Amino acid sequence: MPAALLLAYLWRTVIKPVLDGLGIQHTQQATTDMPRIWWCPSGPLIGLPIHAAGIYTDDGEEVAISDYVVSSYFPSASALAYATRPEDPSHKFSLLTIANPTGAGLPGTEWELEKIKTHTATQELTRGDATVEAVKQGMKNTSWAHFACHGTTNPDKPWESALILANHTRLTLREISDMSLPHAEFAYLSACQTAKGVAEAPDQSADLSTGMLACGYRSVVGTLWKISDEYAPFVADRVYAKMLEGGQPDYKRAAYALHDAVQALRKEPGVGFHTWLPFIHVGV
Repeated sequence: MPAALLLAYLWRTVIKPVLDGLGIQHTQQATTDMPRIWWCPSGPLIGLPIHAAGIYTDDGEEVAISDYVVSSYFPSASALAYATRPEDPSHKFSLLTIANPTGAGLPGTEWELEKIKTHTATQELTRGDATVEAVKQGMKNTSWAHFACHGTTNPDKPWESALILANHTRLTLREISDMSLPHAEFAYLSACQTAKGVAEAPDQSADLSTGMLACGYRSVVGTLWKISDEYAPFVADRVYAKMLEGGQPDYKRAAYALHDAVQALRKEPGVGFHTWLPFIHVGV
């Protein structure tokens, strides 16, 4: 089904009835003042772009969910409870960045890191240094993590879905979910299909983004589909600018920051559905 038809169908049959039931109206408010909804899809709704539902036309007249609410996703009530567990106020902010592992061939990801570094210092693992063991250790030592690499989904064996690191090695969903990161706060998976769930899987939340929640991250930016190496730095730059505004890192700004970044991307010349639609927020 073409993207515009799918988004219109979701708007009419799923989203607008929910908004009407909640009494949520179209708003001109700033993003930070907009209502927030957490979507918990199941069955055939797994992996569908609920956050982008709307009626879009060639002449620019449209109505979209982003005019009403800021959208996030959650795989389950237990995941929400874990992500909202008490925080350790003594734990300090630190950011791990992983980009263009050897063999990835993603030059735009290093530009993405340069954008991020204009907002804060980072602990970098690039090219040959981005090994599975080094990345896992880095995740244990930092509170935020940014992955700019390839991602892959395995619909037959969801737990083998993976982030592709140096020399085509794989950090799998199973390995991520088995980690315990009590001080983790925010993960940004700037890779393809990191939030692509599998409706037929026994665990319908089996994707890399929800795996990040399982190991301890409270807030995650992921992707439903393939993303553009050209525009990924655009989104990341704006997300981190908002989350690190005033020199005060705050992972709770992530959903609002992504909302604003995607709306800005939509206004760029030549940008279509498949460029902006994949980016989603999972968590608090």
